[in-house]
Amino acid sequence: MQLSDFNFDLPPELIARYPLEKRSASRLICLESRSNSICHRYFPAILELIEEGDLLVFNDTRVIPARLRGRKSTGGEVEILVERILDEKRILAQVRSSKPLRLGSYLSLTNYQFLEVTDRQNQFYELRYNNERESILEMIESIGQIPLPPYMQRSAEEEDRERYQTVYARHKGSVAAPTAGLHFDQDLLRHLQDKKIEMGYLTLHIGAGTFAPVRVNQIQEHVMHPEYLEVSPELCANILAAKARGKRVIAVGTTSLRALETAMQSGTAQPYRGETSIFIYPGYQFRCVDALITNLHLPRSTLLMLVCAFGGYAKVMQAYQDAVRHAYRFYSYGDAMWIEKAESF
Repeated sequence: MQLSDFNFDLPPELIARYPLEKRSASRLICLESRSNSICHRYFPAILELIEEGDLLVFNDTRVIPARLRGRKSTGGEVEILVERILDEKRILAQVRSSKPLRLGSYLSLTNYQFLEVTDRQNQFYELRYNNERESILEMIESIGQIPLPPYMQRSAEEEDRERYQTVYARHKGSVAAPTAGLHFDQDLLRHLQDKKIEMGYLTLHIGAGTFAPVRVNQIQEHVMHPEYLEVSPELCANILAAKARGKRVIAVGTTSLRALETAMQSGTAQPYRGETSIFIYPGYQFRCVDALITNLHLPRSTLLMLVCAFGGYAKVMQAYQDAVRHAYRFYSYGDAMWIEKAESF
């Protein structure tokens, strides 16, 4: 398939630049495979769509304030976007600068906080924090900004430190929120528990590459940036138990889906700790996930390709046209979709 197959017209006023006052107040466009229908509801309707005994899987990554500003030794300004924390003292990062950085040079963040440029890997730099008093994560959390996606066209505000984070976020390391999870508040989670819906957690740290545009016409030629994930033995046991009792595995977000499908590559759920570069587009055969909760994504993006693979290309693209016509709110702070896996496409 070609990149142009995943294009659609999106009026800029439909891009959600701020969250709703209440997390679960968003709208929900539903694609049901059995009835082959598209319907429009509000997010709490997932309580009716998810059945007792189904397994709902969340990504519990926690967003770090991964945007840093500094200066080169020559005085030129730089903007640093953390891609991944490598260890206590090193990060992999994109650096916006007037000229490429020299290995061995230093970037000053404050009067006493400096990063040394130690390596370059394609568009990413490896940067070392030479400070014995604190870790590089501690430094990032003290002076960094929440890295809102570029399409919001605004700087992060104080509210974003809480709202661009799921209520169940635990493991620090992501530079973007697993946005499908932003719709869940504590009340909704309690209602899910009361309905005896099983809940499991995995961790996938989303990298800055999630915003990278697809630059090839033939989508099969696109290469995904690797991201780190962990799927526990406990979650794998819960997946196998849900399948054995004839219940569904429901991924909250495309990151959860990618992590689950990575852990299921052998044909059965197996614990996984490491990187994934899995690229899911139409034609992919899903092994684990039966239903997906997700947001409305960018035209021509790998995330749109994934949901087209899952729900069926024609139906998903029709749903996106419906979402535009009904003035749904798009992207990170926008509305949501419920998608059941297409039986054939």
